[in-house]
Amino acid sequence: MSEQAPVVVVLGPLGLETARRIRAVVPGARLHGLKGRVDAAELAETFSDGVDHLRRLFASGSPIIGICASGILVRALGPVLQDKQAEPPVLAVAVDGSAVVPLLGGHHGANALARTIARVFDVAPAITTAGDARFGLALDEPPPGWRVANPPVARRMMAALVDGRPVALEVEAGDAGWIRDSGAPFADGAELTVRVTDKAVPGDDRTLVLHPPSLVVGVGCERGVAPGELSELVSRTLADHGLAAQSVAAVTSLDLKADEPAVLALARALGVPARFFAAAALEAETPRLATPSDVVFRAVGCHGVAEGAALAAVGRDGRLVVAKAASERATCAVARAATTVDPATVGRGRGTLHVVGIGPGAAHWRTPEASAAVADARHLVGYGLYLDLLGEAAAGRTRHESALGAEDERVRVALDLAAAGETVALVCSGDAGIYALASLVFERLDRDDRPDWNRIEINVVPGVSALQAAAARVGAPLGHDFCAISLSDLLTPWEVIERRVAAAAAGDFVIAFYNPVSQRRRDQLVRARDILLGGRSPETPVILARKLGREGERIEVIRLADLDAGRADMLTLVMVGSSETRVVTRGGRSRVYTPRGYAAKG
Repeated sequence: MSEQAPVVVVLGPLGLETARRIRAVVPGARLHGLKGRVDAAELAETFSDGVDHLRRLFASGSPIIGICASGILVRALGPVLQDKQAEPPVLAVAVDGSAVVPLLGGHHGANALARTIARVFDVAPAITTAGDARFGLALDEPPPGWRVANPPVARRMMAALVDGRPVALEVEAGDAGWIRDSGAPFADGAELTVRVTDKAVPGDDRTLVLHPPSLVVGVGCERGVAPGELSELVSRTLADHGLAAQSVAAVTSLDLKADEPAVLALARALGVPARFFAAAALEAETPRLATPSDVVFRAVGCHGVAEGAALAAVGRDGRLVVAKAASERATCAVARAATTVDPATVGRGRGTLHVVGIGPGAAHWRTPEASAAVADARHLVGYGLYLDLLGEAAAGRTRHESALGAEDERVRVALDLAAAGETVALVCSGDAGIYALASLVFERLDRDDRPDWNRIEINVVPGVSALQAAAARVGAPLGHDFCAISLSDLLTPWEVIERRVAAAAAGDFVIAFYNPVSQRRRDQLVRARDILLGGRSPETPVILARKLGREGERIEVIRLADLDAGRADMLTLVMVGSSETRVVTRGGRSRVYTPRGYAAKG
């Protein structure tokens, strides 16, 4: 199945409730809706051209669940179909949920999605692939973690089962209940064989090899070891013992290695998660270690990292199959589970903190990357208003909200959650790096230097800033050099702010004033205006943009001479034009722009 989260495409208001119910059962599902037809507050993204949007999603590999007639999807995607092995799942769901039809990628996840969705609406999914329809079995689409060594043979094996020809089943490792319990007519001694093994064995035209997720590779290494050294050690160790890399379910280690590039690179190369254990959990495995070490214990608090991490992952019924192997700066060991391994239940993953800018508020101003980061997170941290602006995108996630002035508290909560192995979105309005919390995150890392915080992965996700949104609403006032200045003196002394305003005035920049007025601060905006009037015309255009992208949005263009504290508040962005900024009225509408000098060039 595609690794991307499915997109539920809604073309009209009647399908919205159906889409909500689907999102509740499909992890990470995002709602995209036709602009003007579906409430944008409910959506991760809007679109104007349905055919173009469907084709872009399909080309990007996103699974598509269309709340629409099958024919709409067929006509939209038919001209771009090329490689059935590479296509993502595509499903059509009736607007009332009465029909669920997997159209494409049945064995790439569409059939599984169809079954999940059909249960919600208590209907039978319209699955037409032969093996699924007859036995509920798809050997070329095994459960998560399983790998097919020779995919072309899987299709021939399914055809043999459907035709009633005898096929043998040999299980050497893992739990093959999904095959045994399917009702498919397996027979001992048949010429055709399905072999379930974690050994590196070749398949052929008569033998389908399936690799279960039954192995775990435990690793240890010195800080800063070259990724190639660890990767080569693990590859050589698996090969020397005849074990299949495709059966490795996870790479495990001590939690001190959660940010070790070589360990993370190894997990990516194997296509599996990296999971980590505290030293106490590894020390509990000491009686089962083949090569316990007092030297290792004195260094990190457990008698073995590689062997201990592998054994901790496979549980009490698992066993060590490869004792510690070593290179100059790294070690590895391999353990086999009694059945199969679900990496999500093993230790904990490296924590991730997404610092997300969600734009001014409207869903259509939220970038796809920001929507994906919110969908990826289990925890949302932010000011309550900003979390509310996410609408349905916040559903199913744990909210951690705090008051407007509690920025440091929010950052600490987000870092602590990520340090505990969680995936967190720290939600900011506008752009996360412009008067928002991205800088405070790195300031905290710089000042506190906490080892658990230092091990997390941090992604800063940009958003549409208020100054960009305001400029777009009125034309192009940022067409030439500009700057942004916050008028709040809570964190910056007014004397510093005043010098910056004077410098921007002297440089003739277009200026975007953030935090212009609050209930306590009533005179800074007026004082900034007076500085600017010392060198700019009273007729200079000023844009007042309040509650951009939200209900109650208001945009005004006034003269600099008329700017006063009563015209703005903390929800207002004030943008003052330069000496070159102009207002042009054409077609009954006025626009503000700042020329860049093209006329002189011409």
